[in-house]
Amino acid sequence: MADDITGLPQSLADALGAAQVLTGADRLAFYAHDVFTHGAQALCVVRPANSAGVQAAARLCAQAGVAMVPRGGGASYSDGYLIDRPHVLFDLSALQAIEIDQRDAYVRVGAGVTWAALKAALDPLGLRTPFWGPFSGIAATIGGSVSQNTISHGSGAHGISAQSLLGIEVVLADGSLLNTGVTTGTRHYGPDLTGLFTGDCGALGVKVAITLPLIAARPAFDTASFAFADFTSYHRSVAQLAREGLDEEHFSIDQALSQGQIARSEGTAARVTIARNVMRAAPNPVSGLFQLGKMALAGESEMREARYSCHVIVEGVDKADVAARLTRIRSIMTADGQEIANTAAAFVSSMPFAPLFNVLGPKGERWVPLHGIFAHSAADEFHAAFERFLGEQQPEMDRHGLWTGTMFSSIGGHGLLYEIAIYWPDAVTPYHREVLGAEYLATIPAYPDNPEARAFAHRFKAALVDLMQAHGSAHFQIGRAYPYLERLDPAARALLQATKAALDPHNLMNPGVLGL
Repeated sequence: MADDITGLPQSLADALGAAQVLTGADRLAFYAHDVFTHGAQALCVVRPANSAGVQAAARLCAQAGVAMVPRGGGASYSDGYLIDRPHVLFDLSALQAIEIDQRDAYVRVGAGVTWAALKAALDPLGLRTPFWGPFSGIAATIGGSVSQNTISHGSGAHGISAQSLLGIEVVLADGSLLNTGVTTGTRHYGPDLTGLFTGDCGALGVKVAITLPLIAARPAFDTASFAFADFTSYHRSVAQLAREGLDEEHFSIDQALSQGQIARSEGTAARVTIARNVMRAAPNPVSGLFQLGKMALAGESEMREARYSCHVIVEGVDKADVAARLTRIRSIMTADGQEIANTAAAFVSSMPFAPLFNVLGPKGERWVPLHGIFAHSAADEFHAAFERFLGEQQPEMDRHGLWTGTMFSSIGGHGLLYEIAIYWPDAVTPYHREVLGAEYLATIPAYPDNPEARAFAHRFKAALVDLMQAHGSAHFQIGRAYPYLERLDPAARALLQATKAALDPHNLMNPGVLGL
């Protein structure tokens, strides 16, 4: 076995080609980090050019008894591709095929295609997928999103990423290829095998291709924003908004984020992009100038002063459709809140996939988010418990310079995603240096290595995960950060373990995620 492991990188290079196998110290250091922390360095990183290359690499790893860990766009923060045992990391970013079938209304993409790249391919055709990506879609891959589950663009009308799939092609631990899609006519033909591989964090196999449905892009859109004095008023309003399903998407932030991360995204370059895209989307130049004038006159102070703000994007078949939806939305949201300048919503609408500057805080702090998905009946109770927790932790937070902000979104009409962002002063990692680049890092404050504050951030995050669990939370992007297996009832747990054993009898496929 030791000889097999020692010689595995060379065997992979012989099979795939040397260019598809990375062994350099700087490359291994980069891939050992995610946004938050780090794990053991891989024996090597493979970047197969096609599905056959993934299969060949999997067979060699299986023969050597070495763990296989898939990586998408890399913007993970839940230890999804970090592991502390010998392993080969599979970087799927070279799987870039996009095959569009307009007649049958589907698109088949390689797992390494980003949401931004897919949007660029579909926009000229007037097409889109129902769910069309997270805010990080400039880097987030479709394979990674399917593995992790995610929300954002299109979620108000069409739900999460897992709901916009027809089929998945997966390389299993023995190198065989499994296709969950029997037909592109429908996903639901007998038991839902496609659903089995959504949210699995790569525990059941390496995704190499995904087939998604296509719909016509709606040509008309508008945005609106609302402020709320307290969380209960905000939550009551957004729960009703979600139940009626009138918007394409919405997102909400607290005062800390509106004054920090979101405000930082609205610099001169961003404003130029907003102006250009508002003018491009307007039915005529006069209408576009009128909208820009409204945004300029409204200002942004109301948003930054609001304790909670909600930003809504509405799409429709024409202006009348959008106006009718917005009239009802305003009625819902102003019952407990007030309408404010729509700058944040307009920014996201004009630049849905912004650069990844937010992987650090507004003053260059280290950043890690975590989230829980709560039934509406539990969300207010969790919010109160979280505020009590902050009060208890405030002296230690002050001592380490740690602060938090929160962001929210609905999960259909039945749940609320409550995301907490944690910031603390600390040195950047190889991940940040490569993703952000030296030019950008030179424009923000730099901090010395701060192991004490970093250790507190780890404890703080773990305590919040426990608090969320105590209030019945579910999670996306489970990785190794959130409990899962122990939350299942015994019969469901046994079924999942038996499935894992059937597909991966030696537990070589991303061992440890989901608790497997």
